[in-house]
Amino acid sequence: MERIERDTIGEISVDATKYWGAQTERSRRNFAIGENQMPIEIIYAFAQLKKATAKVNASEGKLPEEKAIAIGNVCDQIIQGELDEHFPLVVWQTGSGTQSNMNVNEVIAHVANMTLGKGQIHPNDDVNMSQSSNDTFPTAMHIAAYGALVTNLLPEITKMEAVLAEKKNKYMHLVKIGRTHLQDATPLTLGQEISGWEACLTNNKNYLESSMKAILPLAIGGTAVGTGLNASRDFGDKVAEELMKQTGYPFTSDSNKYFALTSHSPINFVHGAIRSLASDLMKIANDIRLLASGPRSGIGELTIPANEPGSSIMPGKVNPTQCEAITMVAAQVMGNDTTINVAASQGNFELNVYKPVIIFNFLESVQLLSDSMRSFRIHCLEGLVANESVIETKVNDSLMLVTALNPHIGYEKAAKIAKLAFDENTTLKEAAIKTGFVTEEEFDLWIDPLKMTNL
Repeated sequence: MERIERDTIGEISVDATKYWGAQTERSRRNFAIGENQMPIEIIYAFAQLKKATAKVNASEGKLPEEKAIAIGNVCDQIIQGELDEHFPLVVWQTGSGTQSNMNVNEVIAHVANMTLGKGQIHPNDDVNMSQSSNDTFPTAMHIAAYGALVTNLLPEITKMEAVLAEKKNKYMHLVKIGRTHLQDATPLTLGQEISGWEACLTNNKNYLESSMKAILPLAIGGTAVGTGLNASRDFGDKVAEELMKQTGYPFTSDSNKYFALTSHSPINFVHGAIRSLASDLMKIANDIRLLASGPRSGIGELTIPANEPGSSIMPGKVNPTQCEAITMVAAQVMGNDTTINVAASQGNFELNVYKPVIIFNFLESVQLLSDSMRSFRIHCLEGLVANESVIETKVNDSLMLVTALNPHIGYEKAAKIAKLAFDENTTLKEAAIKTGFVTEEEFDLWIDPLKMTNL
C-alpha cells in the first residue's frame, strides 16, 4: 500500500502507513548508510521548537490560530513518543540536518491535516514558517543536549557522589598504605582515598553545570545565513521565551546568529566537560579494579560484588566486569570527543555542515555515561567492601612507614633502615632497632600509621 507524495523534485511513492512525505522518502532512499538513526531526542527537541514557533507565528498574525493549535497538538504527540516510527532517517545525511527538519515538518503537516483536512497545513509554508533548517537544527541540538544533561547525566553524578560519601564516612579511620608510581607510599585512610574519588565527581559536576550555560543561547531567528530573512526581528527572542515556558530551561536567543549557525564551540565546550568526567571515571574504576585484584595473588584490599561467573573455564572466578564496562564507555566518550572536536572545526563560511554527527556523538556520550554510571553504582560501588585484614597486613609490612622517622633521625638514616629491612626481609621495626638509630620505645612512639594520615 503506497501513496504518491510530491515536492519540488517531483513525485515519489511512500508507504501509505507512514506519515512522512517526499523529502523524507528521498533521504531515506538516498542515504542508506549505517544503522545509526537520528537520535529521538533531536526529534522531540524539534517538536518542542515547532510548537513554540507556531505559537509565536500565530501571535504575530502570520499563522492562523487554528493551524497553530493543530501543529502544537501534533508536537505534543511527538514529545510523548506516540509517533516515533515515523522518523526513519539516519545520522549520515546532509550535514545541516535539513532532511530531519523536513521529516518533522512533513509528519506534523500530515497528522495535522488528518484533522483539518488534506492540504490545509504545508510542511514548509506553515510548519517551517519563519525558519530554516540552518537555525532550527542547531537549536534542536541545544535543546536536546541540555535536556539530556539535566534529566540523565547530572542526576547520576549526584547519586554516585552520595554512595561514595557513604563509603568515605564508613572507612574514614581505616588506615591503609598509600601508593604513588604504583609503589608503596605513606599511609592514608581508605576514607581519605575515597574522598578523592568523591571530589572527582563533585568537581566534574561543577565543570559540567558551569559549561552548560554555553548551550542556552539558541540559533533560532537566524534563518538561512544568520540575517533572519523571512522572520521578524524579535522572533528568536520570542521563541526562546516560549521554549523556556515549555521546558523550564532558561534558553535565550543567541546575540550573534552568524556565530550560532557556523560555530558549534558551545557543544564542543560542554562535551569537553563530559570527556573530563569520563577521564575521572576511568581513574576511579581502574583504582577499584587494581585494589580488588586477586583476591589472593593481587592487592586484594577491596572486595567487589560477585555478580556473575567470571570465567567459562576457571570455576569460582570473579572479575571486575563493572569496572571494565565503565572504562570502555570512557574510551568511547574520549573517541566521541575527538569526533566532535574535528567536526566543530568545520564551520565553513556561514554554516557548519557536520551538525548531525556532532549531536549524535554528544547524545551518545551522555547516554553511555548515564547508563554506565548507574550500572557501576548499583552493581559495584554499593556492594564494595574493605578487606580489613589484608589492609592491616599491608600497612604493617610497608617500608614507607619509615618516612615518619625523618624529622627525628634524618632522611639518610631513615633510608638505611628501609634498605636494611628490604635486603634482610625483616620488619621495619627490627631493622630500625638493629641500626641503633632508634630505640624500641622511640619507634613505637614515632611510627603511628593513623597519626601519619593527619586525621
